[in-house]
Amino acid sequence: MLDLTVDFCGIHLANPLVVAPAGITETADRIKRCEDGGAGAAVMKSYFEDELLRRSPTPRFKLIRRYLGPYPATTLYSFEQASSYGLAEYADQIRLAKESCTMPVLGSIACVTLEHWEQAAAICQQAGADGLELSVSCPHGPQVMGQMDMAQLMIEALNAARQGAGQIPLILKVSPQLDNPTATVRALAEAGADGVVMFNRFTGLEIDLKVEQPIMHGGYAGHGGPWALHYVLRWIASTYPTVDIPIAASGGVSTGEDVAKLLLSGATVVQTCSAVVLRGYNYVGRMVAQLHEFMEQKGYQTLAEFRGKVCARIRTNEQIQRAQDCVAQIDAAHCTACAACQTVCIYNAVTRQEDTYRISPAACQGCGLCAAVCPTEAIQMIPLS
Repeated sequence: MLDLTVDFCGIHLANPLVVAPAGITETADRIKRCEDGGAGAAVMKSYFEDELLRRSPTPRFKLIRRYLGPYPATTLYSFEQASSYGLAEYADQIRLAKESCTMPVLGSIACVTLEHWEQAAAICQQAGADGLELSVSCPHGPQVMGQMDMAQLMIEALNAARQGAGQIPLILKVSPQLDNPTATVRALAEAGADGVVMFNRFTGLEIDLKVEQPIMHGGYAGHGGPWALHYVLRWIASTYPTVDIPIAASGGVSTGEDVAKLLLSGATVVQTCSAVVLRGYNYVGRMVAQLHEFMEQKGYQTLAEFRGKVCARIRTNEQIQRAQDCVAQIDAAHCTACAACQTVCIYNAVTRQEDTYRISPAACQGCGLCAAVCPTEAIQMIPLS
């Protein structure tokens, strides 16, 4: 029987799927829906010391679909603000969530003053939070918007919160908008962080061309979606071998296959937000089932068997094989003569032959782009003879 259980910063989870802090986790009732949907844990929507950031404008969500011809990209663009609760009410919601759930419930706090980091951590700990995320990296919070020294701010927040948090783990949520996330995570580990989340959302801007101004509320906003996954994979794979604290992956997660990739890159647990916002709480269980299926296919019994496995397999520039060893070949039986392959071939290797196309092995450079754009998968990359 497969074992999906995992320990993250000393917190035991039934599976590695964690619902990230957002409106979907603002109340105890919504936290319970996360558990019922199949989550291993949930992080309550962030409490902010700055009262201005506790109130969200309307509308605050936009689903942006962009197309490069037939190739789509989806972005969830949002200006959802922090929890609407004050600190005492926020602690009440943690307490209620702990009473109704068997899974771990973590808090998330974002403060301005060092005194409040300590106070908020103490109150959340007293309310029963299993751990605390320290969110210095909100995409539209004062630290990111003010372009401050994020590493120093996170260390100061960690030291202050530690005074009030007692023994519960403190997990720093890292911004993706850093010059060197790996170096930042190493500094946080050395400063005593129990774990990190890589990453918060990016800060972005969308413009309405009709009125020539930013959409919705008129300012910057957070943006994320499936496109963000590769950035997260890259930096977790770089960071995992260099630190001894666990990493929670966050960003671009939309399937159980994505979860498996993040675990392979070194994540201990995987947070998801946009997928739940757009597909509902029960979608978490679907991702857990997809992860289970991956492990069955590979013969893995535990998550530890493949965590970080890909890190040792990433080649350096010097190790990459650069001699051409393959060419593209078209299966005429599946070719629809759409000309997509000819359109993208800059080597003039593709020519029309009656109702199909042919690729010249002598001219083909083996780049693989024609195979990537073929809508019927009629093109295969074959060994160079």
